[in-house]
Amino acid sequence: MRSLLSLLLSIGAACAVTAVPASAAKIKLFDGKSFQGWDGDTNQTFHIKDGMIVGGTFARIQPKNEFLATTARYTNFVLRAKFKLTGNEGFVNSGIQIRSERVPNDSEMKGYQADIGEGWFGTLYDESRRNKPMAKPSEAAVKSAVKVGDWNDYEIRCQGPHIVLKINGTLMVDYTEADASLPQHGRIGIQVHGGGRTEVFFKDLVLEPLP
Repeated sequence: MRSLLSLLLSIGAACAVTAVPASAAKIKLFDGKSFQGWDGDTNQTFHIKDGMIVGGTFARIQPKNEFLATTARYTNFVLRAKFKLTGNEGFVNSGIQIRSERVPNDSEMKGYQADIGEGWFGTLYDESRRNKPMAKPSEAAVKSAVKVGDWNDYEIRCQGPHIVLKINGTLMVDYTEADASLPQHGRIGIQVHGGGRTEVFFKDLVLEPLP
């Protein structure tokens, strides 16, 4: 009896150790009505229209890069967002910052960016840090997946040093960070790139925390 009880206790302990915790609740980053939980230039660059975040305007050339950023910071997650980029003059470009921080006394953010724009869709760029693409998708993948000037779904998965970008379900890049000194946490941001007459729209921004 004693040995049987010991066996049962051992099995129970093993199950307790290997049990997988329930997934954290998904976080709706934008409520569709206010910029609560965000900061940035909400006077000239970003506004809300019909439940969407709108960055930029056709009324002027965007003078410099501007970012709308979450006040909260995240480490491991899957971020899903719908975006639409339109423009008719200059450098028409946007992006979603991940694991990023604001540059002090500047409008810039530094960190990884899931890029948006002709020639840049699906690229993982290191904004204001290494200032170069860390990984780029194939032209065939972009051509088959991206709906230029229309709504698209971005999926961004960050877990440890591993970052995966997908657009409309198609893999863009699968990247593993080799530099262990870089922080693997930070803010989420939305960019309007300087130098273009453009409007970019975002909606349904939902973040699923990962262990």
